[in-house]
Amino acid sequence: MGVDDGSGHARSLSSVPLLPYADQSTPVTAAFRLRENHRHAPQEILRRRRLFFFAAALSVASVMGIALLTIGSPSEKAHYVVSDLEKTAVHSQPEHSVFSVTISRTTATPADLALETAAPLLDEPAPSHSPWLNGPPTDSFRDNLRNDTKYVTSWISAGWNNDVMTYANLIYVGQITERVPIIGLFTPSHIGGDAAPIAFGEVFNVSRFIQDSGTPIVEWDDVKRPESEVLDDVGCWNVWEAVQYYEHHPRGSAVPDWVGLDISYTRAPDWLKMIPNNEHNKCSTFWSLARLAYPEDREASLGNPLPSPQHKVTLDPDEHLLCYDYLYYACAAQEFEFEWEYAPAWKYVAKHFHWTDQIEAIAALYVKRLFGLSLDDPVPPYITIHARHGDFNGWCWEAEDPKDCFAPLSAIARRVQEVRDEIQQRKGIDIPMTRVIMTSDEKDEAWWDEVRSYGWVKMDHDEAKTVEIYGRWHPVILDSAIQSNGLGFVGTDRSTFSVLSKRRVQDWHGGATRMVKWGKKDADAHRRRMFHDWTE
Repeated sequence: MGVDDGSGHARSLSSVPLLPYADQSTPVTAAFRLRENHRHAPQEILRRRRLFFFAAALSVASVMGIALLTIGSPSEKAHYVVSDLEKTAVHSQPEHSVFSVTISRTTATPADLALETAAPLLDEPAPSHSPWLNGPPTDSFRDNLRNDTKYVTSWISAGWNNDVMTYANLIYVGQITERVPIIGLFTPSHIGGDAAPIAFGEVFNVSRFIQDSGTPIVEWDDVKRPESEVLDDVGCWNVWEAVQYYEHHPRGSAVPDWVGLDISYTRAPDWLKMIPNNEHNKCSTFWSLARLAYPEDREASLGNPLPSPQHKVTLDPDEHLLCYDYLYYACAAQEFEFEWEYAPAWKYVAKHFHWTDQIEAIAALYVKRLFGLSLDDPVPPYITIHARHGDFNGWCWEAEDPKDCFAPLSAIARRVQEVRDEIQQRKGIDIPMTRVIMTSDEKDEAWWDEVRSYGWVKMDHDEAKTVEIYGRWHPVILDSAIQSNGLGFVGTDRSTFSVLSKRRVQDWHGGATRMVKWGKKDADAHRRRMFHDWTE
């Protein structure tokens, strides 16, 4: 489970050797749960999204005294509201950069502002169905799959950033097999299992992804009615048992329960594993996975399907809907290759996972708060730090003294200075130390006092009341959005949270990034890395 970070939310675990959570799973059980409290009909999902817009407007207009930390006088705070996003480039950032977000001023009352902002959303018609489906969501998923289209799906089973990577891997498999990926929900593994899941499209801009990547995708809520009581039988491939030797069952996931699937698994062939007989490497390669999408290798690999948990049916893996249990460890050439620029699941997929306009607007508002800016000021270029400590304490065996496990702030400050210098030399932009945001799960107040001594500001979701205003998902999502929209980033080595933010800063904004090593004393001790070193 996730570990509380002291800032109002829990952090998920990260990549090996920092991912025990993603290395272990529970067996597939017969406990299909409808979870009536959270299984929304399509119109209910639309209503919930409209209410989110309403809440966002209301939080800006009528709870300024609570949520706005330092901007403006009390008499001014009630007179601002997030406007429609204007796509005017600022600071030479890409068209969709957060640096283009603007805030408009109005003299209406807070209640009027909230209603005015939400009214168009409350009146908007229901969206038309996906062109890659037969029509609106149906009770059984099979009724909505087109006969002239093939599909692929898989499940998530780790912390949130790892799950983002897993869905990217799924979409890449869809690209190389020419199948339409069906994307599931994000489940609340890192924020408490009693929280509701959140749709992929409530975090990432799906229509923009399709346009930018040229890849069609649909979400499970587009395919099957979320409130449907139909439990569909389907056959899937059990990849997990083919790539690791400790768990003798398919990878467990809550997503099939939410979707209403009763799965009969067939163990995938051993040739999926990239390095045979290597217990430390769990990679399956994308192209070995793709082989199972085609008749010759599929038919040669059939046999001995497990009975499904509920209906006890045995089914061969489906041909129309290709299905794998777990794709987090899928790779092209080496494991955890999101850390490398060539990674195809980043280059062709996750690079195009841009935040929804609403997430972008809220993240911009938070940055303005932190820097004490007026709401109609543009968002300035800034640098973020992700100093992850809490759940990494268990991986400090090389440190003789536990206090030496994590890099001191002086080492982080050196990395921040390198980032500042690189931005100055490459872009001609001078970012002062007062434009540096620290995101961390550190609980030691003395450590935070030292952070403030550098002039850096703290992202504090307790003080901002993020959970109360937006919900339990938003602290972790907003941290990620704020990090990714900076012009510089300093992250924690071997953290998937940091890896994705690093990639976004580099590819979305042409920014400067560094990763801080840790695990033993002086792990990040290094000679000053100058810009000419970076260009060599």
